[in-house]
Order: sequence, then structure tokens, then C-alpha cells
Amino acid sequence: MAELLAIAGCLAAATLAAIRWLRIVQRDQYYNAAVRFGRRWWFGVPLNLVLAGFGLAGALFAPLTPWAALLTAAAVAIGPLGLGLRGRTAPLAWSRRMVRLAIVLVATNAVVLLVVTGLAVVLALDPLHAVTVAAAGVALLQPLVVDLAATLSRPLERRLMATFVDRASRRLAQVSPTVVAITGSYGKTSTKGYVTHLLGASRPVVPSPASYNNTGGLARAINEHLAPGTDVFVAEMGTYGPGEIRELCSWIKPDVAVLTAIGPVHLERMGSLDNIVRAKSEIFERAETCVINVDAHRLAEVADRLARDKVVWRCSERDATADVHVVTQDGQLRVTLRGRHVATFERPGTQPINVACAVAVAGALGLAEEHIAARLPTLPSAAHRLQVASATNGATVIDDTYNSNPAGFRAALATLLALPAQRRAVVTPGMIELGPQQAAENEELARAAAGAVDDLLVVNRTNRAALLAGAQGGRARVHVFDRRDQAVAWVRSNLGPGDAVLYENDLPDTYP
Repeated sequence: MAELLAIAGCLAAATLAAIRWLRIVQRDQYYNAAVRFGRRWWFGVPLNLVLAGFGLAGALFAPLTPWAALLTAAAVAIGPLGLGLRGRTAPLAWSRRMVRLAIVLVATNAVVLLVVTGLAVVLALDPLHAVTVAAAGVALLQPLVVDLAATLSRPLERRLMATFVDRASRRLAQVSPTVVAITGSYGKTSTKGYVTHLLGASRPVVPSPASYNNTGGLARAINEHLAPGTDVFVAEMGTYGPGEIRELCSWIKPDVAVLTAIGPVHLERMGSLDNIVRAKSEIFERAETCVINVDAHRLAEVADRLARDKVVWRCSERDATADVHVVTQDGQLRVTLRGRHVATFERPGTQPINVACAVAVAGALGLAEEHIAARLPTLPSAAHRLQVASATNGATVIDDTYNSNPAGFRAALATLLALPAQRRAVVTPGMIELGPQQAAENEELARAAAGAVDDLLVVNRTNRAALLAGAQGGRARVHVFDRRDQAVAWVRSNLGPGDAVLYENDLPDTYP
């Protein structure tokens, strides 16, 4: 009876855990993310660490008594605390791909259960007790099993995706637009919007929507949005590792390729900035014209190498001799194109290098300087990237919640400080996916903010220690919140007309 109860409890707990970790994997574009996030949740929150200890103890003592397995089941069923089943900001969606992954996960769990049961029988446990021990192990190791299932399902997903990619390839061949491909550690979406805006008045342009920047998203964008008569297709391309952009460019062959920036975004996956340079530079392999931010890490070297057999447009904030030079002077952007002044205009919160890259694309595609100059003052703002608005309580709000990189934060903080405000506040959970630099970068973020604003609101636990360390000694009053909605409530209650607040980055509830 004890064995049956323990087996049922462990399998039920494994099911609940699977739902949690499947949600994480889906949010992370079906990469192996469950173990990585599991470490954050189980070991980054003190109560969860205690709960993990109980769960491990139960699994270790399960060979002695089946009742111990119920301790593991209870710990896995309710933990990690704070990681909900349904999700507030990133709910689990039962797409066709998720259903397929769930089926693979069930099969993988069954195999693991059988293997561990066999090992337990070898250790002289009776079969029913052996199943109990195996069930406790399956429940405890669910993040690892979910990642294994994601790996096993990947070849099938590639084959299924090939149908949509083939259709998109045929559509591209039929419509035959000029393809502008844009990548970078950051600045991709803003630059895509600027390119679309500059060219859109004179040529039919279709950009990939939102952040559709992987194989599935770009295939969908082409199949659903690329209509006959489109003259230019602007494709944003992202990558989590080497080879991905090369694969995208094998069927979305760029005529003009753009690399906006190199920074520590996704450094925990890439390992080093040089690896990021190599992975992002794959975008130039098939392109005839290359637009490059030569201010970024090692991209001046890349530009020199590519210039041997390709057309290269160098973009810079620092080098006035670059093909496109954009600099901020007295709150205005001054644009110079191959030594000729094109425009000076005011556009708060606009990153100069993104403008430079967009102007270079427009120049490479033959847009006249006067048309570029006419369109620059009305450049659009990307959603949730340095958008300035007024809140219902009268305070000025800078929405930079889609930004998570050091350069973007510095630009956002400068925008906040330029506002004529009586009281200034920054709300942030810090920056993520910066690898070994994450703690230091977040300390620097907090140090800069706490030294310049009146209130610093630290949200979530992910970067709390680093942010609090950096804020020490600053002039800002520091407030700590577990959730963003609590910080928003504080802003609404404490700020009003004449005040300003910067919402810098926002983490989904898949982060502690």
C-alpha cells in the first residue's frame, strides 16, 4: 500500500513539475533551458533551497522506506516556490509543437522510469519498491528529463519546419525582393523599424513583424506577409549560437547585411564576445553589401576583412571619417553621410548608431540624401524601447522594458536625467544572460542609477544581490519588491506631476 501511494504521489508531482519546466522551455524558444532555470529557482531562493534539500533527502532514503518518496513528491509538487503552473506573464501555450514535445516527454519519462527501476532491482529491491525509488528519481530529475526530451524532439521539429521553410523559399523566389538582413546583440528591432521608415515612402517594404527573428518566425513572416510587388524585405535575425544565422541566410539570402552591435547579451550561451562576433558575422557570408557598426568589439577588423571583396559601409558615433557618422550634439542627432551633412534633428532616446546603420542601408539601396533627410525627423519608436509617455498620475514614464543590455541602459538613464523632473525613479530587475559579467554589469547599473536618481526600485531576486551591492553609497533611496506589479503600485502612489520614472527591462515570471 505504501509503495502504491508513493508511486502515485511521485508521478503526480512529476506531472506538475513537467508543466512548469515545459513552460520554461517554450518561453526559451524550445532550447534546453529547464536545468539552467532550475538552478536559478531551486538554489537562488532560500526557501526553495530548503525545499530542495527535503526532496533530495526523500529520494536518498526511498530505498530504505517507500514513505520517504512521499517527501520527494511533496517537495517537487509545491516547488520551486514562486514558479507558477499557469504563469502570469509567460503562460504555457499548448501549441502543436508543445503537444509533440509533451508526448516525447511522456515517452522519455517512461524510459527513465524503466531504466532506474531495473537498476534498483539489481540492488536487491523488490520490483514494487524499485518502481517507488524510480518514481522519486523521475520526479526529482524532471528539469533534466524535460531538457532531454527537448533535445530528442529537435530533429523531428527540423523536419516538420522544413515544409514551411521550403514554402517561404519559394515565396521569396517568386516575389524576388531586395533582402536586408539585420542582426546584432541589440539594436536589431529599432534599426529594422528605421530602415522600413526611411525606405517606405518610396518603395514597398515588408519588415518581419515584432521579434520574429528565428527560423519559424521568419518563415511565418514570409509566408503570411510577403506579397507580390514587395520591393524590399527587412529580416531581423537572432541567434543563440554559431551556425544559426548561416542557416537562416542559406534560404533568406541577404543583399544587404547589417550588424548593429556586439555586447554581452546571451554571453552565458556564447561564452565570449569573440564567439558572438563570429556567430553574428555569419550574416555577411552571402551578402554583397555589408553595413557594420565599427565602434563595436572587433567589428572594425571584420569591416577591413570584408572590404577586400564586398561593398562595406562603416557606421560610427566616434569616427567622423566613417561612411555614416551620427553623433549627439546639444540634444540633437547630427547625421553625416560620406562626409556630407545630411540632417540635424531632435529625437530623444534614439540610439545614434542604429540611425547610422539605417541611413547606410538607405544609401546602399540608392535612396537620395534629400529623401533620407526628410524622413529622419519622424523615425518611429520601437515598442517598449525608450518610449516616453505620461502616466495617469501625471508622472512622465520612460518605457524601456524590452531592453536588457548595458549600452541601452546607459542611454535610457541619460534620457531620464535629461527630463526636467523634480523626482526621478528607476524600476528594474537588472540585466540577464550576461554570463560571468552579469553581476558586475548589474552592480555598475545600480551604481550609476543610485548616484543620479532619487529612488531605485529593485524588482525580483535574479539580480537583487548585485543591484543592492551597487546601490550602496548612492544618493537614491532603495526599495525592494518581489514582483513588478508591487513596484508599479509604489510608483503610482508616490510619484505625480513633475516626476519621472524609468522602467528598465522587465523579466517574465519564469525568472525568480
